[in-house]
Amino acid sequence: MSRQMKKLFRRRYWEPATTGLIGLGLLMLMQPWSLDVYSYAFTVLLAGVVGYSIAGKLPQ
Repeated sequence: MSRQMKKLFRRRYWEPATTGLIGLGLLMLMQPWSLDVYSYAFTVLLAGVVGYSIAGKLPQ
């Protein structure tokens, strides 16, 4: 694995991104205007939670 790839797969990059994805999913669930946005909210939230659990196992 190249040095650049090792640097890409670090916890410090992925944890904030997945936390933001979880927050976006929650905001999408709580908004009252669009049913389309609401319908994708659980998928976004689930992707954030799965990503966060995977990111927790990456090296720092």
